[in-house]
Amino acid sequence: MTTTVRIDLSIVLPEIPDAADACVERLTDGLRVQRGVEGVHIHADGGNSSHQLCIHYDPDTLSLERIDELVNAAGASLTLQFGHLVWRVKGLGHPRRARTVTAQLLTLPGVLEAEASDAGMVRVEFDRTQTSESDIRETLTRLRVRRVPEADEPAHQHDNGNHQHGGILGKNTELIFALISGSFLAVGFAMEKLLPSPSWLPLACYFGGYFFGGFYTVREAVQNLKLKRFEIDTLMLVAAAGAAALGAWAEGALLLFLFSLGHSLEHYAMGRAKRAIESLAQLAPETARVRREGEIREINVEALTPGDVVLVQPNERLPADGFVIAGETSINQAPVTGESVPVDKYPVTDPARAQARPDLLDSVHRVFSGTINGTGAIEVLVTKRASESALARVVKMVSEAETRKSPTQRFTERFERIFVPAVLATVVLLLFAWVVLDEPFRDSFYRAMAVLVAASPCALAIATPSAILSGIARAARSGVLFKGGAPLEMLGSLDALAFDKTGTLTEGRPRITDIVAAPGVEENELMAIAVAVEALSDHPLARAIARDGADHLGEIAPPVATGLRSLTGSGVIAQVDGETVEIGKAEMFGNDGRPPLVAPVAATVERLRTQGQTTMVVRHAGRDLGVIGLMDTPRASARPALERLRSIGITRMIMISGDNQRVADAVAKQVGLDEAWGDLMPEDKVAAINKLRETTEVAMVGDGVNDAPAMAHASVGIAMGAAGSDVALETADVALMADNLAHLPFAVELSRHTRKVIRQNLFISLGVVTLLVPATILGLGIGPAVIAHEGSTLVVVINALRLLAYRDRSNQE
Repeated sequence: MTTTVRIDLSIVLPEIPDAADACVERLTDGLRVQRGVEGVHIHADGGNSSHQLCIHYDPDTLSLERIDELVNAAGASLTLQFGHLVWRVKGLGHPRRARTVTAQLLTLPGVLEAEASDAGMVRVEFDRTQTSESDIRETLTRLRVRRVPEADEPAHQHDNGNHQHGGILGKNTELIFALISGSFLAVGFAMEKLLPSPSWLPLACYFGGYFFGGFYTVREAVQNLKLKRFEIDTLMLVAAAGAAALGAWAEGALLLFLFSLGHSLEHYAMGRAKRAIESLAQLAPETARVRREGEIREINVEALTPGDVVLVQPNERLPADGFVIAGETSINQAPVTGESVPVDKYPVTDPARAQARPDLLDSVHRVFSGTINGTGAIEVLVTKRASESALARVVKMVSEAETRKSPTQRFTERFERIFVPAVLATVVLLLFAWVVLDEPFRDSFYRAMAVLVAASPCALAIATPSAILSGIARAARSGVLFKGGAPLEMLGSLDALAFDKTGTLTEGRPRITDIVAAPGVEENELMAIAVAVEALSDHPLARAIARDGADHLGEIAPPVATGLRSLTGSGVIAQVDGETVEIGKAEMFGNDGRPPLVAPVAATVERLRTQGQTTMVVRHAGRDLGVIGLMDTPRASARPALERLRSIGITRMIMISGDNQRVADAVAKQVGLDEAWGDLMPEDKVAAINKLRETTEVAMVGDGVNDAPAMAHASVGIAMGAAGSDVALETADVALMADNLAHLPFAVELSRHTRKVIRQNLFISLGVVTLLVPATILGLGIGPAVIAHEGSTLVVVINALRLLAYRDRSNQE
């Protein structure tokens, strides 16, 4: 199915007046290459001066929310015309029930995508001009699905009763009903076979078994029939009714008892995976001690605002994201980032400056909600509200990930939509077997009911969702965030990875190593101009020059620079004392009307580059002042992580960098890579990813900021250090919460193990059906068929739950 979404380009790119602008071209090109996008084009909006961006995409492959993320990564946002909601709800306890709710939501006009998850989440993407949130809420209410009010689901508390259908006996009503059904069945069988009793008494017990065993089955079947859907619940009900029609009350009661018991046990088992996810939400404390108006007050964490100063005692959990302004300690960040060793934290030297740009702080200053303080008391300046913390965003995104189906999930659901009617058709044909075979109608009817039980794909329905949910939960516990089943499955199938250099394979904290002034220029003059301009930029190299350059100047105050303008991938231009300053790569000069570098400066650049240094040339008022050499240190975890990836079957790993080729080669040699592509502008990185994808699927690993376009074009985008980067959390398919490359092998191995479990589950579920159907046709009774059928369902769930205990075999530190 192909859906067309139209977006008002004047809102998407408010700074771009012309649809032919290069930024618009980059946006459309970036969307066009995405898996699932079938076409992107621009057209005028009637007599209006604005334009429309029209996207044709396959919702089975790409969600509207993912398009929103990709557009945001390009510096745009979708029009407010399209709404996106993710609600935690009560009333969903099983994938089949969730599919029923999904089907009903999709019947609403204006609903572009809808997905209900048995984990208790509903995701809907809709056109606000055709429907509204109230319409969606009313539809859910009719389906006995109720939204959990936001007041009932703060970051530290979630409703665990959502795992099972509710009822008069509480959240375990279905299990209790199943056990009552089993009791009636056992008593009736004992009376019929072992104890002399009136014939009506065992029959009454079987009636009781039917009522309690079929209570939830009937409820679901009626709801599905209203939607003209034949689900597994319907098939089981038909089989039980057929057994009763034959007088085989015991076998019919056994079928409903085991089916109901299997349902309730599936809910219990799946609840373990869901609780593993919900436990993340319980990490943050409920209250915090905050200094306000000169005194210490204890307030609810939801009342904290940016700028508050909270006091954290030893061994306490941190109540909010922020940075340390007083005290030193070590913090256990494993609950959020998965790091196995506590991280040392120190106070910032300038709280006011840090508060102005907290996103630029080093990790030694930053702290996160839900992490555990060590032995030192500290004071933390809050930078985010509780609902915006890294922990809250992880919980929200993991919950949303439960509603994003993997390709295998979508395939099995499509298979079921074909398979269930085929089963019904086969059963109808078997009902007339007595016409061909010399047997009474009763025998043909019994055989047909047995086949109906054997062919019902209960295990198939639960096989993939249980594995995906368990895999996502296990990953989140180790600080790896998969945004749905698709990247969880895809990552394990890849054998090629592309890495950004700065901040990914290297520490991302370059230092000045050489200051070489041109003939006739003083070092202090060179550094004063460089510090003045680079202090206005957020680029890692600029920050290094501003920081180390200020130390070099000491008491010398740099001049004032204004009008900073970035030349993406090349350098910057600004004004100092009314004269133009140009700072950037050597390739920036001698092009676009700029004079080439003087010979001594060009020679210095060449010499420093042969040493593996990154070079920045400074020119002021047309005069070359000199060259600044910088070096970034490779991460200690890079070489071991790459060796681990190679050992588990990643056959090709490439570094792509904007740095000079010789610098790229030097870093690649240090970390153990054979391929390094340097001198790449941001658009060149995108082209490099597209070139790789011509021959293989490839994942792009970066920091999620400068690498966002390349990550968006990769088969899977992986961002490091996502706990400290909102952009990384938004743009990546997979987010490594820790700033540690050692978590990548774990993510790949877990993905591969999840794929293996999914294949095992599909083999078990389809294999049992394949064996049972011929067996029932040849005479296997309903009782044994029910036992084998429900047994296979529990086996696949238990197999999936093994993922929760998956051990990280890679070296985390």
